[in-house]
Amino acid sequence: MDWASIFIHDTTWTFAAEILIRVIVMFVLIISFLRFTGKRGVRQLSIFELTIILSLGSIAGDPMFTEDLPIIQAVLIMSTVILLYRLCTWGMMKYQPFEDLLEGKSLYIVEDGMLVHDKIAEGKMSHDEFFAEMRQQGVEHLGQVRTGLLETDGNFSLLLYPPDDTGYGLPLFPKQYQAVEQIESGTYYACMYCGYLDFISDANQPCERCEDNCRNWAKALNTKLVR
Repeated sequence: MDWASIFIHDTTWTFAAEILIRVIVMFVLIISFLRFTGKRGVRQLSIFELTIILSLGSIAGDPMFTEDLPIIQAVLIMSTVILLYRLCTWGMMKYQPFEDLLEGKSLYIVEDGMLVHDKIAEGKMSHDEFFAEMRQQGVEHLGQVRTGLLETDGNFSLLLYPPDDTGYGLPLFPKQYQAVEQIESGTYYACMYCGYLDFISDANQPCERCEDNCRNWAKALNTKLVR
């Protein structure tokens, strides 16, 4: 095995210096072009904007180490991508259907303390992911949540009930989010799939709201949200 060929091959000091210059130039260009896309963090990027970022990264990669690829070609391509981005942004500001096509729509995941089945499927996220997002905002159970919205940038927005209006709801923390085996009379239980509340008489009773008749129930909580 020729280690010199693996690590160095035919690289000369001249080409190594050229790579260094190319990397510095492309790094500065990437920062400069990203300035035109606006001040948003990675967490706030929509699918459309993430596509732009990945495109710029791909465009910038080859000129950094390809000897016969002039940087001006990458500059032209990056300029075209940014121009298209600006045109698309203008189109999204003018035409709502165009924005919905590129950015997608916000999805109502929680309404009136219960999960919305079909929207969860559209959101391509699991229950655990939604629960984690709500837990990070200090929510203990769904009875504290009036509305939960999955934004187009992946953030999760919540409208909470005032403490005095808090009702019973499905617990979100793992220790309480457990299927019960024995039922206590006069106690609310929440469907572990959709959050539907009921006074059940059997731990295997099917949920009236779930399309697939979920039979797993957790003891509902009604603790008030403390901020």
